[in-house]
Amino acid sequence: MTVSRGKKKQSSSARARKKDSGIRRFTRNILLAVNLLLVILLVLAYLSIYINPATIAFPALFGLAYPYIAAANVAMVFVWILFRKWYALLSAIALAAGFGYIHNFIRFTNHGKEEHHDLKLMSYNVRLFNIYESAEKNTHSKMLQLLRKEDPGIICLQEYYVKGDPAVGERKLKEGVGGKRDTHFKLIKSGTASRYGIATISRYPIIYRGDVIHPGSSSLTIFSDIVVDTDTFRVYNNHLQSFRLRRMEGNLLSEIAGEEKGRSMDNISGIYRSLMQGFASRALQVDRVRRHMESSPYPVIVAGDFNDTPVSYTYRVMRRGLNDAFVEAGYGAGFTYRGKYPPNRIDYVLYGEGIECTDFDIVKVRYSDHYPVIAYFRRAERTAVSKDQQSRRK
Repeated sequence: MTVSRGKKKQSSSARARKKDSGIRRFTRNILLAVNLLLVILLVLAYLSIYINPATIAFPALFGLAYPYIAAANVAMVFVWILFRKWYALLSAIALAAGFGYIHNFIRFTNHGKEEHHDLKLMSYNVRLFNIYESAEKNTHSKMLQLLRKEDPGIICLQEYYVKGDPAVGERKLKEGVGGKRDTHFKLIKSGTASRYGIATISRYPIIYRGDVIHPGSSSLTIFSDIVVDTDTFRVYNNHLQSFRLRRMEGNLLSEIAGEEKGRSMDNISGIYRSLMQGFASRALQVDRVRRHMESSPYPVIVAGDFNDTPVSYTYRVMRRGLNDAFVEAGYGAGFTYRGKYPPNRIDYVLYGEGIECTDFDIVKVRYSDHYPVIAYFRRAERTAVSKDQQSRRK
């Protein structure tokens, strides 16, 4: 009887071990499948920058989600390390293959605050100055105080808003940022007595003003030829096609929380269409701006809200041959959008020859659904002289 009971105990223990082994194997297989899917999504994000969304828009979704796909792959590396499995190499190799993409979102070298600069430029999507928000959220005066405090030589505003006479609004804006300025506005009528658009405000003389037309769209691009001391730059101020999701986002969130599933699916379908249309429209717009830039007689500075991430066709085309101020001189996470959707980097300052960016700042004020970005520039020859002096001291 004792022997029989011992055999039963051993048999029961063996079955338990086998069951535990089966559960672990099943869990590992599920994790491996998820990991392979995440690697595929990461590769699609890498490829999306080369695929024109005006032709095929779907891959651009993965570029838009890149920071979060990359973060999920990082998590998988640690999961497999805990399991002591070589599968950690799957995500590790995929992440290493696109390490340059990570640098476009996060910078690890702190350059310190730039004290001496030849040009300070700010770009800021002011979200209509929050004019339609409640009184406690209306931050128009705070935004003007910020602009006055930072006192950039050139300010590029997107989603600028004025009610009533545009000339009066322009005068008030100039007074609000500190007095005499040259300006370049491009406004679209909105309703019977209001307008919105983009504005470039400069302490330096603007000797020529023009725009790049985006047919069939409310998106805007203007360019201003600005004389900074003895140099002339063509400054492009952009507000490229948005996804136009604000009207649907509240309905979708509430329905996901527990309302009718049919309406939720309709909204999800509508959001998907808006995303695809946004990708395609921006592709056409950036191609148009790029062609115009190539005919510029002056070195260019390109600023604004591109409504797209650094892993996108829009960014790759716009940046071609230019430097990214954040990549050259920024520090930390480069996210500039802080609205209802996941944070991302969609506001930029790019620049060409003749200057070098020595510092880049993202001002973390919550006055809009975007943070203002500031780039500090020096003339290239002055930077070269400074480096030569430093090397002599050493």
